[in-house]
Amino acid sequence: MPNGYIGKILHVDLTTGALTVEEPHEAFYRKYLGGSAMGMHYILRDMPKGADALSPENVLTLMAGVTTGAAISGQSRLNVNAKSPISGGIGDSQSGGFFPAELKFAGFDGIVVKGKSPKPVYLAIIEGKPELRDAAHLMGKVSGEVDDIIHNEVDKKAEILQHGIGAENGVLYSTLVSMSNRHNGRTGMGLVMASKNLKAVVVRGTRKMQLADQKSLTALNRTGPKMIPENGDMDGLAKFGTAVVVLFNNTIGTLPTRNYNEGQFESCEPLSGEKMAETILTQRDTCYACVVKCKRVVEIKDGPYKVDPRYGGPEYETLGTFGSYCGVDNLAAVSLANQICNEYAVDTIACGATIAFAMECYEKGIVTKEQVGGLDLKFGNAEAMLEALDQIVKASTPFGKLLGQGSERVAQVWGNGADECLVTSKGAEFPAHMPQAKRSLALIYAVNPFGADHQSSEHDPYYEEGIGDFNLDRLKVIGLGSPQPAYSLTEEKVRFAYETEVFYSMTDSAELCQFVYGPTWTLYGPNETVEMMNAVTGWDLTVEEIMEVGRRRLSLFRTFNAREGLGRKDDKLPKKFFKALSGTGPTAGFAITHEEVDFAIDHYYKLAGLNADGAPTRETLKKHDIEWAAEYLPA
Repeated sequence: MPNGYIGKILHVDLTTGALTVEEPHEAFYRKYLGGSAMGMHYILRDMPKGADALSPENVLTLMAGVTTGAAISGQSRLNVNAKSPISGGIGDSQSGGFFPAELKFAGFDGIVVKGKSPKPVYLAIIEGKPELRDAAHLMGKVSGEVDDIIHNEVDKKAEILQHGIGAENGVLYSTLVSMSNRHNGRTGMGLVMASKNLKAVVVRGTRKMQLADQKSLTALNRTGPKMIPENGDMDGLAKFGTAVVVLFNNTIGTLPTRNYNEGQFESCEPLSGEKMAETILTQRDTCYACVVKCKRVVEIKDGPYKVDPRYGGPEYETLGTFGSYCGVDNLAAVSLANQICNEYAVDTIACGATIAFAMECYEKGIVTKEQVGGLDLKFGNAEAMLEALDQIVKASTPFGKLLGQGSERVAQVWGNGADECLVTSKGAEFPAHMPQAKRSLALIYAVNPFGADHQSSEHDPYYEEGIGDFNLDRLKVIGLGSPQPAYSLTEEKVRFAYETEVFYSMTDSAELCQFVYGPTWTLYGPNETVEMMNAVTGWDLTVEEIMEVGRRRLSLFRTFNAREGLGRKDDKLPKKFFKALSGTGPTAGFAITHEEVDFAIDHYYKLAGLNADGAPTRETLKKHDIEWAAEYLPA
């Protein structure tokens, strides 16, 4: 009997309706730990080269990790992977909540989905028994309605992961959503699942986790609540959620404002986590077995912007993209935008940033009022922002349908210098952390296999001169001990970017929350991460062994992208970032240079074992014990 993991992967062929169960050996689980590393085994093997992302040939994987479902903070995560309709390369996305743990309780570590159903269906896994059921009655309904219907049909305690009306309407950056507020977002995985006529995955089970060392796990778990008040980062996260960084980022000039033209928003205070807590916050929600409780729940009963608490509350990124990006300082309006994205299952970062991009194009005269559907699409216009959002999720107008394809595709249609306003990499709109000041993020935004992402490496301030011993001692565990000058992009800073990317890559394979397990500020550091995993599995993992899993995942992603035609030409930043920031504050006048980015990419490629075009060498794949993937490299 395995510890931690179940030992079963469900394979679903939607074309034929066949459901089969695979039982991989223990070495398979230890090699990949779960998540996207494990998903890539199936995607590379089973998806033909060049398959369209929205064709039946695309392979969609939903994977938990070897510790998912254990009674300790930060383990209830799910990774979804497939070819991305946004980039044409790998799509990758994580979510939390209760669905991941419930998938394990229902009897499976992961699901591999192929083909396309001739009609809408949902997959129900109840107490280890999978079944495809008709989903025609679920189409065209917002996420909360779908949840209610399925709970009445299946079980009130069932967990539901669904694509939404946004995907049904063809929004490119559609997500998968559970609990009507936890998203697998960013890379279009909702649209991929919709293309397969798979409306939802529903899981319910009462299986108990088999643990190798319950005593050690309990002891580690008991330290968590005691550590939160002693860790300023964690204490702020628990009290104010991710919105705790709104005021801080604004102070240091890294709050993207008016489509990334400035680093300070003069009206940011109403968007802060502190203001949210004072006004509309009703609850601190959590994921399965987690003591941090960073999820916000808000409610607005009166006024023009009513918000239902079942749809949670805005995270920092959403406050950024619909708030400061758009020059909007109305917390209620941003909270309603968050709810609409949750109802229709679309990505808040991509959607808000696309609207902000359209606002800049409108203000600069790149497009006319007629081209933006008659809206007065100026920065600061909350009503116009919400109307554009409504048109996007409903695909109700030509303008809404166009913006639903993301800003890169909009720029191609509009022309006239619209590309000067883009804030994208590999088609993915930038999150609300500014690489002009956090220089290593400039590198990661460029080279990350699935586009700009703020959760793929640690941020610069944690490796710059003046950091405390707490963070530095943890970094030393993964070989980093020489903090660098602020705003630098030295060889050592590149190494920091790569090694912390490797650690985060591991967490997205083991499926661990990066707010709980990390290389610096989180609840548990690298040593505790290994301690937890060994207590659950009974293995004798080391920090170096789990780091090797992170390297495997990155190498597999790069192999897939190389096979699909992505390379050095795609590892780039948009034109905007090489122009000086305007406005006021400590980052006014900051810009990235082509020379430093090219230097950083060259050094990164060497560290990662990539060739001049950014593909892993065969020697690199052999080194990371994934020599089997070499057959998928370009000749």
